[in-house]
Amino acid sequence: MTFLLKLYNTLTRKLDVFKSKEEGKVKLVTCGPSIYQLPHIGNYRTFMFEDILHRYLEYLGYDVQRLINITDVEDKTLVEAGKQNISPKELTQKNIEIFLNELKQLKIKIPAFIERSSTSVNEAVEIIEILLEQGYAYWYTYKGRKNVYFDPLNFDDFGKLYGLDMSKWPKQRRRYHRDNYSGDRWNKGDFILWRGYKKGDTQFWDTNLGKGYPAWNIQDQAMVKKTFGFDVDIWCSGIDSTHRHHDYIIATVESILEKPFVNYWLHCSHLIFDGEKMSKRKGNIKYPSDLIKTKCIWNHIRFFLIYGHYRRKLNFTYTEYSKSCDLLISFREMVETLRIPETSKRVSSDKAKKLVTKIKTDFENHMNNDLHVKSAFNSLYDTVSKLVDMNEQHLLSAKDSKTALDELKAIDSVFQVIF
Repeated sequence: MTFLLKLYNTLTRKLDVFKSKEEGKVKLVTCGPSIYQLPHIGNYRTFMFEDILHRYLEYLGYDVQRLINITDVEDKTLVEAGKQNISPKELTQKNIEIFLNELKQLKIKIPAFIERSSTSVNEAVEIIEILLEQGYAYWYTYKGRKNVYFDPLNFDDFGKLYGLDMSKWPKQRRRYHRDNYSGDRWNKGDFILWRGYKKGDTQFWDTNLGKGYPAWNIQDQAMVKKTFGFDVDIWCSGIDSTHRHHDYIIATVESILEKPFVNYWLHCSHLIFDGEKMSKRKGNIKYPSDLIKTKCIWNHIRFFLIYGHYRRKLNFTYTEYSKSCDLLISFREMVETLRIPETSKRVSSDKAKKLVTKIKTDFENHMNNDLHVKSAFNSLYDTVSKLVDMNEQHLLSAKDSKTALDELKAIDSVFQVIF
């Protein structure tokens, strides 16, 4: 199976022709939410781009095995559960159910593999044990906790995804005991893999490493190991993962494998709201439920989120949202006018046939160019509008009409907004 699908690979910093490790099959990892809170529309933009990739690969004929990672073990979960006076499990389960329902409403495919940090602890422990044995990781006691840390200087290619300048790495050893530090995009030091038990902890597992729980820096690797065994074609996430997170994943896994384990790394750019980054401090975080309350409908939200190139920032304003809704409504109305009764005696024209052929070829040409949905849709709009004009002039046959609609239905297996 050979296609000229080109994807922008963050690792190589260029458009690479996609080729799966196994003929006709793709193993796809898509970073899911930290489920201590509900995903906002910026998160859903990333999930939507991943859905388009998944669906387009299937459109091309690939058998796609997809994993989504859900982070349900972290300090933020404990804090939020405490605020709501419920258990961490109750909090995360409630949010996961809402998340899965919103995926369905947005017509995002539910992946066959959904893993949680809490169900992959044994795999995390196994990875840490190997890293300790090989000398990439080490024990260190901090404030009564016997933790495990990874030393990035032991991995020759550390920071290769981001392009980190390791000449600026601090000469004196530093350890970062938390997963995230506000305002610090790069923790230039040793990062934590395992948090040892401390008296009073309400969340811990009793493992070969002792009591404690895996840090966020090792959780995704564990979930992938459990599902695919470190055999991945594409890994997708939001652009923020290029700071620390994905380089941590590469370093810990490739230290063990001593070879690359993911061939393509794809990252979606931010969605901003009214020109500003969404944040709790600004009070401008928007959730799908907020948009639904303003009479937005799920199908239009999906279209707005996919109508734009995934590597460019997308600015949500209600004015731009309204424009995209009108565009989709106009297109759907045109598609409906293409229907011609099978009993029609109209004769097919060469011009109509060429336009019908353009539907498929233009769509694939734009999508093969790094999933350029906006260009693909615009080309469809232009072609369909011309076909509508021909139909009004009685120059479109029933056969051409059916072929055009069949092609659009195949395309809508990817877009999920036309019919």
